Amino acid sequence: MRIYLACTVRGNRSGVAAARVAAATLLALGHEVLTSHLLEDGVDRAEAAITEREVYERDRRWLDACDAVVAEASGSTYGVGFEVGYVTGRAAASGQRIFVLYDAACRHTVSRLISGYADPRGATCAYESLGDVRAFVERHFGPPAQPAGGS
Repeated sequence: MRIYLACTVRGNRSGVAAARVAAATLLALGHEVLTSHLLEDGVDRAEAAITEREVYERDRRWLDACDAVVAEASGSTYGVGFEVGYVTGRAAASGQRIFVLYDAACRHTVSRLISGYADPRGATCAYESLGDVRAFVERHFGPPAQPAGGS
């Protein structure tokens, strides 16, 4: 699957460790992460090499092309909210899925639209550890469970 991994670039990057675990887990499961460059230190400087319009057009192309969005939404960010809303609004027609992660310790500062996200085409995880992030990603993106007694 092609995954658009959304995370804060210009705002609070406290969730980047969780986003890195999500990306590493997705890659280990054989998925393509379209936005892995967002996890690098200094990403804001690198993104400054292109215009805001180019960022918008590039990211919208990736959002249109992805099979799923995994959004780390612990930091206050308009961009992640836009990305989640954009794909949610088209998911019924596109078949895309949306998975939202946020640090449970940040629940009081995360938008209630994020912490309460309950679309049937996705899931939300209020994680308490990076192990929770890994388990969530494996549960939703790993190979399908084999039936008991099956091969």
